[in-house]
Amino acid sequence: MPALAESLHEIYDEVLRRNPGEVEFHQAVHEVLDSLAPVVAKHPQYADEQVIRRLCEPERQIIFRVPWVDDDGRVQINRGFRVEFNSSLGPYKGGLRFHPSVYLGIVKFLGFEQIFKNALTGLPIGGGKGGSDFDPKGRSDGEIMRFCQSFMTELYRHIGEYTDVPAGDIGVGGREIGYLFGQYKRITNRYESGVLTGKGLTWGGSQVRTEATGYGTVFFVDEILRTRGDSMDGKTVVVSGSGNVAIYAIEKVQQLGGTVIGCSDSSGYVVDQKGIDLELLREVKETRRGRIAEYAELRGGDARFVADGSIWQLPCDVALPCATQNELSVADAETLIGNGCIAVAEGANMPCVPDAVRLLTSSGVAFAPGKAANAGGVATSALEMQQNASRDSWTFEHTEERLAVIMRNIHDRCLTTADEYGVPGNYVAGANISGFTQVADAMLALGVI
Repeated sequence: MPALAESLHEIYDEVLRRNPGEVEFHQAVHEVLDSLAPVVAKHPQYADEQVIRRLCEPERQIIFRVPWVDDDGRVQINRGFRVEFNSSLGPYKGGLRFHPSVYLGIVKFLGFEQIFKNALTGLPIGGGKGGSDFDPKGRSDGEIMRFCQSFMTELYRHIGEYTDVPAGDIGVGGREIGYLFGQYKRITNRYESGVLTGKGLTWGGSQVRTEATGYGTVFFVDEILRTRGDSMDGKTVVVSGSGNVAIYAIEKVQQLGGTVIGCSDSSGYVVDQKGIDLELLREVKETRRGRIAEYAELRGGDARFVADGSIWQLPCDVALPCATQNELSVADAETLIGNGCIAVAEGANMPCVPDAVRLLTSSGVAFAPGKAANAGGVATSALEMQQNASRDSWTFEHTEERLAVIMRNIHDRCLTTADEYGVPGNYVAGANISGFTQVADAMLALGVI
């Protein structure tokens, strides 16, 4: 990692000392601090009032036991987390991730990112994140329901529409949100729609929420291309992952005239030069809950499955990493650059390693960091909160237009801020500085709390 300014390096060293072993959190903090030297020089009050130090320490960290009974009658034990990081702009807002890799460092990295992502939306929401090391893969609906009920039996006391509003993330979709909300309603005896987002459309959910992260990422890329006198039309695109974000990124790319030639899961990736058949992909991943290899088998023709290697070996105009953190390496970045890729946008949270980001940006590839490019999901969650608060329901078209405007505004804020601080075209610096200054000013206004 590059050296930080001396005052910021002291803060980073303190983060390392106070949070040992949490490497993803360390990476996320370093990535933001790396952009802040010109901000602190221009606005010394941020340093004088210890705003950055306060930002790096969560307001609250909750860890709890989640006992539940599997279908064989055996008691299972998982660990639950909720990190309520910063509420200067509004109630904590951020998803729940159910995956075996989840530990405190992952949740803190995600929560830290969420602070700035949520600020960029311009909506009144703070940053938080949560989850569990529970793995829903291969579990029955009954097992998932019992786990979710046990998880919410502890979590309910820490959340509320004016306190902390969780949503879904990896491993937490509409099914899990339903079970969580049902248990919250059962315990509290309140139909508090605004306490969770990502709900079903028939019981308080919002149109476009399912599509929002993927759609928003592609809207952001289209804005990047527009500033360069170009568009998504006719572009070849590679998307990693095949979950919710990836599927709807593929859909929006196709709607805008692009062709997605590859997508992946943890077992490998498929190549389909004619363009991914979205309905077939949905059938494999959403209906059958199968592996990506099944797509190639059912598609036939020239479609093929590749078990080894990196999906980023495929030549493309636009790359959308939409799977998980640190999936795109320096070698992958070199391959993308060599193959003429013109834009990379993070649909997942921190999917590109820091050195890959620096290589892409220094090589002239337009790079959109996750806190900007994938903010569409949380933005639409906030729109869901608005609808719940007003007992209203908007059309798909109206909500999608709101999402498109929000993503356009985030894009323009990043560019304007980058120009203001002497790094024109640098979306990483623009996102970090714009998100930071909005939160920091709110923290100063609220005093030392």
